[in-house]
Amino acid sequence: MPASKLLMDIGDRLRERREEMKLTQKEAGKLLGISETFYGEIERGNKRLSIERMLEVEKKMDIDLTYLLTGERITARFMVDVYNKCPEDKQDLLEELLVEIAKLYQ
Repeated sequence: MPASKLLMDIGDRLRERREEMKLTQKEAGKLLGISETFYGEIERGNKRLSIERMLEVEKKMDIDLTYLLTGERITARFMVDVYNKCPEDKQDLLEELLVEIAKLYQ
């Protein structure tokens, strides 16, 4: 059965994250509690992740689910991460900047 474009895109993003983590498919499968074969099928877009498994991917591979599913990188979680990683002495400036950016989208 041919893979759908959505499943192939999810598989590509998952492979990209696995490679960033310098994991093999076998290691990624073990991390997620699935076989290497099943994991490889997910990356190729031939199998799909259950909701429970997606939550495991988010937690154990530290990948935003919005990005995994849609490819969209700028999310609320991303903004919180940026803020939390910002040095404390720069957080006020970052808050002001974010308020001004939010005004552009109102």
